Amino acid sequence: MPRSNRCGERRGWATSAATDDRGSASLEFLTAGMLLLVPLVYLVVALSAIQSAALATEGAARQAARVFVQAESTPTGTAAAERALALALADHGVVPSDVALSIRCSPVPAQCHTRRGWVTVEVSVRVPLPLLPPVAELRGPLSVPIDASATQQVSRFWGAR
Repeated sequence: MPRSNRCGERRGWATSAATDDRGSASLEFLTAGMLLLVPLVYLVVALSAIQSAALATEGAARQAARVFVQAESTPTGTAAAERALALALADHGVVPSDVALSIRCSPVPAQCHTRRGWVTVEVSVRVPLPLLPPVAELRGPLSVPIDASATQQVSRFWGAR
């Protein structure tokens, strides 16, 4: 009489139930999707903040140089350049608290408004990375420095008004 192999049948049933993949595709998709999607979304948000600040910084430097060379005097030009800087940065949502503005003049550094003189405006901004708490900055600043400069020539008719 042939022997029945009930233990083998049970072992075969247990191994086929353990390797059954039905229903796990959605779980794998959600897990892998979240592991890949969350860093990708953060990367897009961070790069868009940095790009926005870069555009704001470049536009602010260019506009500050323009208004400075059109001003009547150096103090008036400095005030106009600071207003233009604040306005250009505010248009792009950059906080103007971490901004440095420097104005250099040539060929005579002491006199910016000379005919056919050159004025260079440099703007430096530190852009904090988005969605990071301030506590994370204990080990170091978590921001990206962005610098821009623009040069404008003072009109050859500047003093003839």
